[in-house]
Amino acid sequence: MKAHGKTVSLILGSGGARGYAHVGVIEWLLENHYEIRSIAGSSMGALVGGIYAAGELDTFKQWILALSRSDVIRFLDFSFSSEGLFKGERIISVLKELVGEHEIEDLPVNFTAVATDIERQKEIWLSDGPLFDAIRASIAVPTIFTPHEYRGMRLLDGGLLNPVPVMPTLRDRNDLTIAVNLNAAHNGLPQVNVKAAEGEHMRNSRNPYQQRILDFIESLQRGSKKTAYGRLSMLELVSNSFETMQNALSKLKIAASPPDVLIEIPRSASRAFEFHRASSLIELGHEKTAAVMADWQRAK
Repeated sequence: MKAHGKTVSLILGSGGARGYAHVGVIEWLLENHYEIRSIAGSSMGALVGGIYAAGELDTFKQWILALSRSDVIRFLDFSFSSEGLFKGERIISVLKELVGEHEIEDLPVNFTAVATDIERQKEIWLSDGPLFDAIRASIAVPTIFTPHEYRGMRLLDGGLLNPVPVMPTLRDRNDLTIAVNLNAAHNGLPQVNVKAAEGEHMRNSRNPYQQRILDFIESLQRGSKKTAYGRLSMLELVSNSFETMQNALSKLKIAASPPDVLIEIPRSASRAFEFHRASSLIELGHEKTAAVMADWQRAK
């Protein structure tokens, strides 16, 4: 299916590791000759969208495809602050090394990262200045990452107020507005499990310190299932509460400003912190985009 050069405003929603699906969405659009002229993103949508706008998506893709659980653990810099478990400085430093530092206003694609000013309880659009300041602010999930101090504001995850930020693109003069919602209801798609062999290999190859950190994170994420319903760990509770809120907000935002095309990735596709599952999530994004765009073409 060729799009004959249709121009696109692309909205990339928040949703933790499911944000890897954005890579598959973008790849399908480019393969089918859509021209992405502007991007607005919240949280992982801001991270993936910003890196694409900087022209470094392929570099990022190759890096995430090689990530293991233990790699993800190494990027977590524990905070002793009551405002968040992790500082987030280490992962931002790694990403800067990977893709370089960029100013948003110099990017070849218009880009807006959405964050939340927690003190004024206000949605903030970051469309100029250092790219990774905007990304760091937009990915600051409450209680998981500490707030990002920037321009006199204390900024948190954009998904708090706008998990699918269509509004920043409304003035664009492009042919299509395409939004990606990562918080859709379960639709029966099979989940792809990480190979058991990968987990065994990682356990055999890491040092005892890494193992203790991994055990700690896994205990936070999974908890011990002592009842029929299971006992949610702190991290799961925060994640599930945040995603429940984002699900409701996503519906409201999409209803208020409907995009031309809506691509929905189910919440069941992965847990928020399964950042070692890039391959299956990228593939899911590609497949969902192909199916939705085929339906859109038939309906024209």
